[in-house]
Amino acid sequence: MERYRISPGAAVDLRRWPTDEAEDIRGDKDAAIEETRKLNDRLESLQELLFAEGRRRLLIVLQAMDTGGKDGTIRHVFDGVNPQGVHVVPFKVPTAPELAHDFLWRVHRHVPGDGKITIFNRSHYEDVLVVRVHSLVPETRWRKRYAHIRDFERLLVDEGTTILKFMLHISLEQQAKSLRSRLDEPHKRWKFSMGDLAERQRWGDYMAAFEEAIEQTSTEDSPWYVVPADRKWYRNLVVSRIVVGALEAMDMRLPAGEVEDPDSVVIPEVKWP
Repeated sequence: MERYRISPGAAVDLRRWPTDEAEDIRGDKDAAIEETRKLNDRLESLQELLFAEGRRRLLIVLQAMDTGGKDGTIRHVFDGVNPQGVHVVPFKVPTAPELAHDFLWRVHRHVPGDGKITIFNRSHYEDVLVVRVHSLVPETRWRKRYAHIRDFERLLVDEGTTILKFMLHISLEQQAKSLRSRLDEPHKRWKFSMGDLAERQRWGDYMAAFEEAIEQTSTEDSPWYVVPADRKWYRNLVVSRIVVGALEAMDMRLPAGEVEDPDSVVIPEVKWP
């Protein structure tokens, strides 16, 4: 999966970046789904180990265009993982109190604590994506945020947080299909917004914003992965492999516990009057 990782300083051209690489496993959808299921079982065990060890943290950032699959990725990759150890934070339009603070104020308080996994559904990167595309603050202001973000993520890494950032990359054609399916399928219609069409018109502006954000903030310790996301099952497989690989690389150990000799412990008989 290293080919999806953006090296520090590398140029990013999303026009040339694949949105569909299912041939990587010869298009075998069933095999991919089965591997994702096994990776999910492994993820459950690793999450429990992360929680038990209680010394490290994992932050996962998901960014995508509308219909890019952020919710679906969370649902499939983390299916069955203990919700006590995984927290999902959706970042929507900032509230008035949030706007009254610096742009990282609302983000920092949601980063994971020891033993936890936190998933950002959108993130602090909205402040160099939406903010840039819609000119919500002057360029002189949002452009400085790349350095602020690098410093913020460096702080988290130095304090024991592993950071994985995923841009779920879909094509214009796939987005059109997904938007149409929201209209055609009654149980999905609630997801459709006319605003999605207006944002689609700004596709080129968003791609330019994504490219620069990724180029400016993909570091050795806080990398970006640009994941082909036209096929949901392939997207899920790629993200699962990367997340499991990152947790395995932590080389975690279960704590010893307070009892050295389990056989010496006698469970007392108790009568319930």
